[in-house]
Amino acid sequence: MDINLSQAFIAVDDHDAAIAFYRDVLGLEVRGDVAAHGMRWVTVGAPSQPDVDIVLEPPLAHPNASAADREAVADLLAKGLLRGVVFRTDDCDAVFERIRAAGGEVVQEPIDQPYGVRDCAFRDPAGNMLRFSQARGR
Repeated sequence: MDINLSQAFIAVDDHDAAIAFYRDVLGLEVRGDVAAHGMRWVTVGAPSQPDVDIVLEPPLAHPNASAADREAVADLLAKGLLRGVVFRTDDCDAVFERIRAAGGEVVQEPIDQPYGVRDCAFRDPAGNMLRFSQARGR
């Protein structure tokens, strides 16, 4: 029995800004853009991984969430306290330079980590932490 990742979710507060970042800066393709229940979900993904989608969703994508809960999650997002994702790359330094040149908010320049990778980190337009990891020796 195989178990594979199908979707990962990232909260965003401005889908158009998120599309510009994930598509135009990171090079992901937009696979879907759906509006329902007064909310919007945009699906993006790497062309090399057609079976893995990243869904850019509202900060609290639940139609029955209370206003207080929506505000609490929006506050956490604004502070950059929600988890992002880790992308794998074969050239961390080149990815870093491309994102920095596009105006990405640098959190960490490329460094060799003690756990066997070279990585760097940025924040997306919503404040989510995105890491770009390269196995050392590659």
